[in-house]
Amino acid sequence: MKNEWDGIGVMSGTSLDGIDLAWCQFSKKSDGKWDYCIEKAVTVPYDYELKNQLENASFPLFSALDYVKLNNEVAEAIAKAINDWLGNSPRPDFIASHGHTIFHQPEIGLTSQIGNGAIIAAKTKTPTICDFRTTDVALGGQGAPLVPIGDELLFGEYDACLNLGGIANISYLVDNKRIAYDICPCNMALNPIAKRNDMEYDVDGKLAASGQVIPELLQELNKLGYYRQQNPKSLGKEWYQECFYFTLIKFLNRISDADMDCTVVEHITEQIAANVPEHARSMLVTGGGAHNKYLIDCLRSKRKELEVIVPNDLIVDYKEALIFAFLGLLRLNGENNCISSVTGASKDSCGGAIYL
Repeated sequence: MKNEWDGIGVMSGTSLDGIDLAWCQFSKKSDGKWDYCIEKAVTVPYDYELKNQLENASFPLFSALDYVKLNNEVAEAIAKAINDWLGNSPRPDFIASHGHTIFHQPEIGLTSQIGNGAIIAAKTKTPTICDFRTTDVALGGQGAPLVPIGDELLFGEYDACLNLGGIANISYLVDNKRIAYDICPCNMALNPIAKRNDMEYDVDGKLAASGQVIPELLQELNKLGYYRQQNPKSLGKEWYQECFYFTLIKFLNRISDADMDCTVVEHITEQIAANVPEHARSMLVTGGGAHNKYLIDCLRSKRKELEVIVPNDLIVDYKEALIFAFLGLLRLNGENNCISSVTGASKDSCGGAIYL
C-alpha cells in the first residue's frame, strides 16, 4: 500500500460562501501518524441563480424533481470549478466532496448532501468520494459532525478544536474518547444581518461592536431547547429557521441591526464558553467566524485562562476541506472515518460512496 497521496477536498457550508477547494498532500509515517499539507486552495463563489436555489431548497415547494435537478447542478458546478482551477495540470489521486447539505433530520433517519459524485468523477476524470453522512445515520447516529476524526489524527496537539462556520461546533478529548457536537448557529445567523446592511459579512465584527446587547433577546436565545439537550447532537437549517430565526424576527422592527448583531455575538460566545471543557488550556479556532475579531475578543474575555489560537488563513479558511480530503483518503483505504462516540451511532464506520 502506498503511503503518500494527493487529494482535493471540496466543501460547501451552510453560509453559502462558495465552493472551497483544497489540494492536500498526506503521508503516513512509520509510527502510523499522519503528516499533511495544503498545497493550494481557492473558494469559487456560486453564481447568483444557483446560490438562490440552494438558499430556498428546503422550502415546502421544493419538489422531488427539483431535488434531483439541483443534485446534478451542484455536481456540475463543483466539477467545473475543479477543472477550471486545475486547467491542464495533472489530476490528484482522488476528490472528496462533502456536497451541500439540503436536509438534516437525523432524528427521523434523514440527511442529504447534494452534489452527484458520479457526475464529478465523470467530468473531472478523477475517482470521487461523496455522501459521507448516510452510513452513520443508518447506524443510528447524527451523521455529524464528521470533522473530529481529522481533529484527532491531524490536530491532536490542541485540547479543543472549534469551527466557526455557518454553525459553531467543537471537538475535544475526554478520557481518551473524542467528543464533538454542534453548539449553536454562527455565520448562519450573523451573515443575514450583515446583508441587510449591504455587506456579505460583518468585517472584523465592526457592526456588532457598534451595537449593544439587548438582554430580552439574549435571554430568549439562551432559552432555546436545543441547548438543554445532551450530546451527541447536531443542528441543521430546519432548526435554525423554525427556532433561532423565529426568535430573531420577533425583534426585527424593535431593535437596530447593530444591537441584534451584538446580541447574537454575545449569545454565540456565551454558548461556546459554556461548552469548552474546563480542562482545556488551548483551543484551535477555524472557519469564517475566526476572522471576526470582535467575536474572538468576546470569546477570549469569557475564558481568560484559555489560549484561543487562530492559525494562518489557509488553515482558518480550508481546514474543513482539508479534513474532508482526509475522510476520503480513509474511505479509499477502508479505515474508519466516523466516530460513534461523536455521533451516537452503534459503531464506528467507514462512510462514503466511491465513484471511479
